[in-house]
Amino acid sequence: MRATMIHGAKDVRLADIADAGLRHPTDAVVRVVAACVCGSDLWGYRGVSPTERPRRIGHEFVGVVEEVGAEVRTVKPGDFVIAPFAVSDGDCVHCRNGVHTSCVRGGYWGGKSADGEDIDGAQAEYVVAPFADGTLVATPSMPDPAMVPSLLSLSDVMGTGHHAALAAGVGPGSTVAVVGDGAVGLCATLAASRLGAERIIVMSRHAARQEVARRFGATDIVTERGDDGAARVRELLGGIGASAVLECVGTKESMQQSLDSARPGGRVGYVGVPAGGPELPVAQLFRNNIGVAGGVAPVRAYIPELLADVLAGKINPGLVFDAEYPLADVADAYAAMDAREVIKPLLRP
Repeated sequence: MRATMIHGAKDVRLADIADAGLRHPTDAVVRVVAACVCGSDLWGYRGVSPTERPRRIGHEFVGVVEEVGAEVRTVKPGDFVIAPFAVSDGDCVHCRNGVHTSCVRGGYWGGKSADGEDIDGAQAEYVVAPFADGTLVATPSMPDPAMVPSLLSLSDVMGTGHHAALAAGVGPGSTVAVVGDGAVGLCATLAASRLGAERIIVMSRHAARQEVARRFGATDIVTERGDDGAARVRELLGGIGASAVLECVGTKESMQQSLDSARPGGRVGYVGVPAGGPELPVAQLFRNNIGVAGGVAPVRAYIPELLADVLAGKINPGLVFDAEYPLADVADAYAAMDAREVIKPLLRP
């Protein structure tokens, strides 16, 4: 079988590796129908996160179960499944508390489990899914192919955007500012709209992303950044700022812009993977009663409710995939995303 391996900065290759097979009775083997490249994959691709040895990469996929271990009960061969970006057993204290990303036995696709075993990367033809009962979510039936991109978004970006909106307390009547116009920021826009926000301001300088943002419910677009961007948000909202700000980048600058865009008593929901040393100025938070919450999104907990809306046609988060590549061209997909030529590339094995 073929799988994507990262060897170092700007060095992603498709390799022939051993066929996937069950390792434990709680495993499932899944044939990948669609995977994708994530913005967080670019940290390794750009050399920000060092690659000490060639390894499999990718953490978002949907597919069809081919084989299950003797102890698997909730999925069966032939099921179409969504795989959240973190592996979880579904049974530990943190999973039961809805924080599957802190599973005591889990880990992340392309990384290692808590006991040190390698976990397959998702950008491949087949993936072995550990703790299949706790990790995988089966759809009620085989979905229409046109729905696959939206189902794939539930493995990460839609759930992550939803987490930002929940952390910031978005609800009916909220005024929202979204910092970041990547796939997560756009899905955060959709999540805010879904939760009933009255006004949604998206920070973006890119026409294609602005178009998706408006389709997802953005009422205003702000092209300025930094101090000027925050000032423009406050101006649009009567000089007081947003009741909820969704930080979807992960840099020091994006966090400061988010805090400066929040009204006194407002909340910032942050989901951008930290890079570039984001910090919290406690004096500013204290002075303005600004709350900050968020972190890595436990998307496994969110999939059931978001899946219901996708299947009902209420949301179409798959619009964030604006380019499609065969798995054989995965290196081109990385290069295009790195150059911001595409929002999010979808991969078809």
